[in-house]
Order: sequence, then structure tokens, then C-alpha cells
Amino acid sequence: VQLQASGGGLVQPGDSLKLSCVAVGLNNEMWPVGWFRQAPGKEREAVARISRRGGQIVYADSAKGRFTISRDNAKKTVTLQMTSLKPEDTATYYCARGRTTSTWSDDQSEYNYWGQGTLVTVSS
Repeated sequence: VQLQASGGGLVQPGDSLKLSCVAVGLNNEMWPVGWFRQAPGKEREAVARISRRGGQIVYADSAKGRFTISRDNAKKTVTLQMTSLKPEDTATYYCARGRTTSTWSDDQSEYNYWGQGTLVTVSS
């Protein structure tokens, strides 16, 4: 029972990257999912979250207009498409599943299954 995050890497400023979060052994389609990130020396912060069927989406101000979260419940996958990447986007990105089917929060304590993290480095 786990979430597997992937897609990170080293890119240049202005590049795009797509992160994927796959649920293994979980019925992820029934739960909200969030993407969080933790930059070196900083606290982990929310990036975006998506409701069970994708009808509700919230982005952090830093992600608005550049990142797009989506999900394919048939594939148990939640994707974070990132464009126009900046050096300040450098962080380890984590996906997490809401603690309940009605979880709708940036509070990390409301998420009980976490992926292992995938590192995104934006540097020229």
C-alpha cells in the first residue's frame, strides 16, 4: 500500500516537467490527492490538490498559471504538469492521499499516505 512519485529531474529555467503519482495497492480514486514540495532548508509546503473526481482543484499562489494537476482514476494516477520552471521550484515533490474522502485542506496532517518524493532541480 503506497504512492509512487516519479518524473523529477534536472531541468533548466523555463523548461517543463511532468510528475506522476501512482497508487499501488490503494483505491486512490476515492480520495483527494495533494502535491507538496520541500526545498532545501525549508518546510514542506502545499503545491496543489485535486478532489476525488477532479472537479475541484486548488493551487498555491506559486503554482498558479504554471502548474496543472490532473488525475486519471482508471489508472490510479495523479499528474502534476509543471511549466515555466524557475530555480525557486527546486525541491523534493511529494504526493499524498487525503486521510478521508472529504479531506480538503493544505494541512499536511490531513494526508496519511505519502509518496517517497521525487527531486526536481531547476538550474542553468
